[in-house]
Amino acid sequence: MVLATDLELARGATLKPLPDIAGQLGVGEHLLEPYGDGVAKVKLEAIAELADRPPAKYVVVTAITPTPLGEGKTTTTVGLGQAFAHIGRRAVVAIRQPSMGPTFGIKGGAAGGGYSQVVPMELLNLHLTGDMHAVTAAHNLLAAMIDNHIHQGNQLAIEQHDVTWRRVLDVNDRVLRNVIIGLGYKQDGVLRQSGFDITAASEVMAVLALATSLQDLRRRLGRMVVGYDRHGEPVTTEQLKAAGAMTVLLREAIKPNLLQTMENTPVLVHAGPFGNIAHGNSSVVADLIGIRGGDVLVTEAGFGADMGAERFFNIKCRASGLRPDAAVVVTTIRALKAHSGRHRIVAGKPLPAALTEENPDEVHMGGANLRKQLDNVRLHGVTPVVAINAFPGDHPSEHAAVREIAAELGVRAAVCTHFADGGRGAVELAEAVAEAAEEPGGFRFLYPDEASLRQKIETVARRVYGADGVEYDLTAARQLDAYERNGFGHLPVCIAKTHLSISSDPSLKGAPTGWVLPVREVRASVGAGFIYPICGDMRTMPGLGLHPAAERIDIDEHGEIVGLS
Repeated sequence: MVLATDLELARGATLKPLPDIAGQLGVGEHLLEPYGDGVAKVKLEAIAELADRPPAKYVVVTAITPTPLGEGKTTTTVGLGQAFAHIGRRAVVAIRQPSMGPTFGIKGGAAGGGYSQVVPMELLNLHLTGDMHAVTAAHNLLAAMIDNHIHQGNQLAIEQHDVTWRRVLDVNDRVLRNVIIGLGYKQDGVLRQSGFDITAASEVMAVLALATSLQDLRRRLGRMVVGYDRHGEPVTTEQLKAAGAMTVLLREAIKPNLLQTMENTPVLVHAGPFGNIAHGNSSVVADLIGIRGGDVLVTEAGFGADMGAERFFNIKCRASGLRPDAAVVVTTIRALKAHSGRHRIVAGKPLPAALTEENPDEVHMGGANLRKQLDNVRLHGVTPVVAINAFPGDHPSEHAAVREIAAELGVRAAVCTHFADGGRGAVELAEAVAEAAEEPGGFRFLYPDEASLRQKIETVARRVYGADGVEYDLTAARQLDAYERNGFGHLPVCIAKTHLSISSDPSLKGAPTGWVLPVREVRASVGAGFIYPICGDMRTMPGLGLHPAAERIDIDEHGEIVGLS
């Protein structure tokens, strides 16, 4: 059993020099820009230099619907990447960069856990190479230029009540969700209501993650819509002449960050788009490098397969041109029991005693969620593999129940102990994924580009979420009509809903049926390249809990960080 903290385990890892790690990818030292000893930027020229190498098998790690317990998806991604070395395969891992909001809030860091972590763990979770700050600066520069334009005469006739561009900050701070700006004297600007989102929710972050080159980044930034004029026409970043300066601020941030796992598997860490209102996947440029850097590229999609994986398939793969060969659906025994609907679980509070009792019948009941998420992967023509992330309190009969569910569906399943055992604890999973990735591919998008926005929304709602249909508020219906008129109808959709249920109601567990998806508002991320319907109350600026993780983080007498988890 692992007794040391994640931070202590990470510091005990033996790191290899980064040029050696890059060498495993086929990336020469001339393409690296070191940031200290443990991190380096990879120049985008690596994409062209690696173009003649054969592509790796492309594997996305997703999960059942999340619970407050956490299913260990990043830990599984890292453990799987390490496990491939144990079966003679060269793997590359690509993950999102953690937001410091959750790091100092309730979630803690996002480097993995136990003996399946990305290192240096503290650098990964705290600033890294400053990409988050660059996104914050670029986003807020645009916000300042919008308000300055209105103050300086408003030649574009921007309707100040129709400005959709808020400000961002990479800190959980609920009091900034709604603010009044322009208070004071006339020279202090125009008075209007606005607010702050967390940096990960910025469209700039979504753009950074989907851009394929610096030039593509510049084009995407230019076409972002920041509001509407008095005639209802969209106003873009290009019209405000802000896109060029924003690109300059992001010139270094577009380069992926190279780190390594505790077992020296190469890891590309880049971008961190929000998983609710954006696509929730790491960057395309990292994947374009990683896909030519080994035998297998393992990446991770945010939340459950109904959200992150669906967007990986229909948004990210559209942008990158890459096609997945297999998908891993992570589950835990306690999460499946939670989806039985028999237990009330609250983040930060002790688990119900009944949750740890041996009960394979409850696993089968909660297995409805697993079955639906496996179906959601198969809808896209991708072969899924079930990863049973084992915990010490699990019972063999419960693991057997998950294997039975998988077998009924003709799906491979593997029990994993990578948290405690590192890569060797995920060897069974690596072997199953390797087999799945060799099966004949039939990847397909869920809907064609030419389908209407309503058709796209309804396809996802019915086929992925299991809804009976969709209801549009009058505002949403008018917005959809306007987007179609403005030429945005070809874009994919990114439905913003709760991540705690396949449905739009967080209280509904398992695989709910007999419900209708309510769309109350629709927004456009034109630069990122998707339309996002909003279903429910989406918090884009989290708050801090009663005892946030920040209370435990400090510096000891030797100047070392303590309390980071």
